[in-house]
Amino acid sequence: MASIEHIGAACAQTGLLVVLGPLVTGFIQKIKARLQCRQGASVWQPYQDLAKLLRKGTVQSDTASPFFQVVPVLVLAATVTAAAMLPVLRSSVGSSALPFGDAILLVALLALARFLLAIGALDAGGAFGGMGASREMTVGLLVEPALMLVVFSVAIVGGTTELGDLATRRHTLAAMAWQAPDLLAFFAMLVLIPAETGRIPVDNPDTHLELTMLHEGMLLEHSGPGLACIALATHTKQIVILSLTVALFCPYGMAQDITPEALGLALAAFVAKLFVFVVFLGVIESSYAKMRFFRVPQFLALGLLCAFLSLALRIL
Repeated sequence: MASIEHIGAACAQTGLLVVLGPLVTGFIQKIKARLQCRQGASVWQPYQDLAKLLRKGTVQSDTASPFFQVVPVLVLAATVTAAAMLPVLRSSVGSSALPFGDAILLVALLALARFLLAIGALDAGGAFGGMGASREMTVGLLVEPALMLVVFSVAIVGGTTELGDLATRRHTLAAMAWQAPDLLAFFAMLVLIPAETGRIPVDNPDTHLELTMLHEGMLLEHSGPGLACIALATHTKQIVILSLTVALFCPYGMAQDITPEALGLALAAFVAKLFVFVVFLGVIESSYAKMRFFRVPQFLALGLLCAFLSLALRIL
């Protein structure tokens, strides 16, 4: 019965992240528009875009292999599986013997999704797809080690890589009981979030210039339902990264038992913390321009350095 309860809770939390993913993107776009003195599209626009793509037909390159058709589904499956490992409303989901909640596996699944998307872009044989895949893998090469260092820094104190246990331990600490390694790791995550979510200053999700595309350059050969799967995976990955940051550094407000009141308060706290990160991303996108690609490694090196110092201070 306990295993069934954990599976049900994990599925419910996964569904919540998948459903809220496009809404988070809509709010970021709305805040960005308001800060730029524009009306902007509705916060529900990402849902309308997904519905429109699902109704469209599919156009595929003559040089693409049959594997190209299953790439969007595999990317979405890897991203949704990563979302299933996050404690959202209850930190005890990851405390079972089931393989739910391992931070290393979560990072590996996100890396797998990036790899599959790059393989699909190369398989289509397009010039811009190959360029976007090359740039995306370069960014991933700089982001993923820093993300793993942040996870290791937090895991050393918690004694585990189980996200549920890490969130539970952080939840027992005082809100201001942060040490220097915590601050360095959190700052590293703030640097990595724009890179992992494909946003300014690393990438511009609204660009239409092929020579400046990173993530969007890999999507040029996809269309119809396949493009809808990748778009949904992108929205889900964004909220997964934000939820991972919440679970590692500020999991306060999570429910301790399964009651409507406790779950309602946990949901309100989770939405409030998400909104803080949404405002952060909106302000960053409205305050800075996209970096030249050759300056991106210097920017990401700052996050890698902070993550390394955080881990070094933990060990010392």
